[in-house]
Amino acid sequence: MNRVVNVARMQLINKWTFLGIPAIIMVAAFLVTLAIWAMIPASGETFYSGASQAVMWYFLALGIQSLTLTFPFSQAMSVSRRTFYIGTVGLFATVALAISVLYYLLGLVEVATNGWGFNGQLYALDWIANEHAVVQILFYFIAMVALFMIGFWFATIYKRWQATGMLVTWIAIAVVLIGLLGLTSWQGWWPVVGQWFVAQTPLTVSGWTALFCAVLAGGSYLTLRRATP
Repeated sequence: MNRVVNVARMQLINKWTFLGIPAIIMVAAFLVTLAIWAMIPASGETFYSGASQAVMWYFLALGIQSLTLTFPFSQAMSVSRRTFYIGTVGLFATVALAISVLYYLLGLVEVATNGWGFNGQLYALDWIANEHAVVQILFYFIAMVALFMIGFWFATIYKRWQATGMLVTWIAIAVVLIGLLGLTSWQGWWPVVGQWFVAQTPLTVSGWTALFCAVLAGGSYLTLRRATP
């Protein structure tokens, strides 16, 4: 356990990358959104913004940086790949949970202040805000972990097989997606697919995304075991 905690501390040596930038992204997205809303003439309509997602997408970059910036150093310090993996994923799961709770609290403030005084929805989007607090936090948490694991897995692929591995992976993903689209069109499944997407709730989306995260977690760990520092 001490070694896992030490890996987390090692990742936090560069606090600016892993804590400072996410904080700046959240504050900047919030202030820019309020500035835009302030410039729009009041009409009584609800203002919507997806700017709150900005810090979520940064988790994709964090997944890449958490491996490329510290993995070679960890191997030089004789840290096992398993310990590095658990410590890194555990740290960013903790960060994602903290941000998810913050999102929920900001959503409560947003509702209490009538959308920050502009009748706006930045954090308390109806589709999510109408759910139970646990579901809201879980949704944000799983979304950020998924983006982190995507970045982390692609970084492990690059470390293991370099540019060739990345090229093959992207081609394989493109072939699978095109195949699924072609099969859906051929079988006339689009109405059913559309109905399925419409029927999804934040909880079910979180469940499917959690399954996706589990697949990514297993794949990234197996790849990391053979990765070259």
